[in-house]
Amino acid sequence: MEKLRKFGLNHCDLPTMLGNVTSLLRVLTLNIDNRNKKKIPMIFYIVTCSVALCYFYVYMVSMLWFVFWKCRETGDVIAAMIVFSLGTSSEIGPCKLYFMFFYERKVREIVDGYLACDALTQRDCRFSRNLLNTLRIVKKRALIFWLVIIGNGVIYIVKPIVMPGRHVLEDLFTIYGLEPMFESPNYEITFLLASLGVCCTCYLPANITAFLIVLTGYTEATMLALGEELIHLWTDAEDFYKNNHINTTADHSIASSHVKEKDKNTVINEYIKERLKYIIKIHTTNINLIKQTETVFSGAIALEFVLLITGLIAELLGGLENTYIEMPFALMQVAMDCLLGQRMMDACETFENSVYDCKWENFNIANIKTVQLMLQNSQKTLILSAGGMATLNFKCLMTVIRSIYSAYTALGSTMALA
Repeated sequence: MEKLRKFGLNHCDLPTMLGNVTSLLRVLTLNIDNRNKKKIPMIFYIVTCSVALCYFYVYMVSMLWFVFWKCRETGDVIAAMIVFSLGTSSEIGPCKLYFMFFYERKVREIVDGYLACDALTQRDCRFSRNLLNTLRIVKKRALIFWLVIIGNGVIYIVKPIVMPGRHVLEDLFTIYGLEPMFESPNYEITFLLASLGVCCTCYLPANITAFLIVLTGYTEATMLALGEELIHLWTDAEDFYKNNHINTTADHSIASSHVKEKDKNTVINEYIKERLKYIIKIHTTNINLIKQTETVFSGAIALEFVLLITGLIAELLGGLENTYIEMPFALMQVAMDCLLGQRMMDACETFENSVYDCKWENFNIANIKTVQLMLQNSQKTLILSAGGMATLNFKCLMTVIRSIYSAYTALGSTMALA
C-alpha cells in the first residue's frame, strides 16, 4: 500500500515520479534508472514477449492480410478502413519502445542528469515549494493521460463482453487462420489474442509518454520556479542585508565581523552574485537535459505523428459511429505532445520576462553583465520537435487537425465518387 500511495498526488518530487515510471517500464524489461539495481524478473521477459507476439500476429500480420487481401476480395472498403486505422494507430507504442531500447544508455544518462539537478535544490525554501507546486500539476497531467489511454483499452475490451450475443473487439476484423470467427474455439482464441494486442497497444504509449511528461514537466517547473526567484531577487537581497548587517554599536556585537566591514551595496551585490550563479547553473543544466531528451524522443514523436495522422484519417473514413472508441486514443496522444511543447515554451517565456524584471538596474556592473548574458540565453526558447520538422505547440496541433480534416474531405469525396 505504501508503494501504491507513492503513485498519488501527495508524492510529487522528481525522484518519486521517476521511480513510479521506472516500476511501470520494468514490466517491459526496460530499466531507465541506475538507482534500481535489481535484476528484472524473468516472468516480465516471458509476459512481454508473449504479449508482443500476440500483438504482432493480430495487428500486423492479420491486419495486412485482412486489408490488402480479404477486403479486396469482399470489396468492403469500410471494414478495410476501420482495421487499417486500428493497425496504424497501434504501432505507436512499439515504435516508441524501440527508440527507448535503442537509446537506453542515453535515457539512463538523462535520468541521472535530472536527479543530479534535483539534488542541487535546497529543501524547505520558496524555490523548492514552487517547484513542487508545479510538479503536482505535472503528475496530475501524467495520471490523467495514463488513465485515459489505459481506460480506452479497458473499455474497448469490455464493450463486446457486456453486449448481448457473441462479439469480439472488432466484429468486422477476421484474424488470419481463425475462420469461422464466432465458432469455438476460434472465438475464444480470437478474443484472447486481440485483447492481449490491445494491452500492448495501450500500455506502451501510456507509460513511455508518462516518462516524457515527467522529464519535460520538471524542466517546465524549474523554469517557473527560477523565474519566481529572479522576481524576488532584489527583495531577498535586501532582506538578507537587514537580517545580517548590524551597526558597529555594542548592542549588535553578535554580528559576524566580515558583514560589519562591508557596506550595504557590497553585501547585497555579493548575495545577488551567488544567487545568480545558482540560477545560471540550474538553468544551463536544464537546457542541456531537455536538448538530450529532444534528441531521444524527436524521431519517435515524428513517426508517431505520421502514424496518428494516418490512423485518424482512416478512422474518419471508416465512420465515427464505427471508430468512436479509437478516436480518444489517437487524439489524446497528439494533444499531449503538443501540450508538453507549449507548456515548456510558455515557461521559457515566463523565465525570460522574469530576467528582465529582476530589478537589474539596481545591481552593480558585474551583476548587470551576468543578467545580460542570462537574458541572451533565455531568448533561445526550449522546444520539443517532431523530428526537427515541426515544433510541438498548440499551433502545431491546430495544423495537424486541419490537415486531417482536409485529407478526410478529399479522400471521402473520392471514395464517394468511386
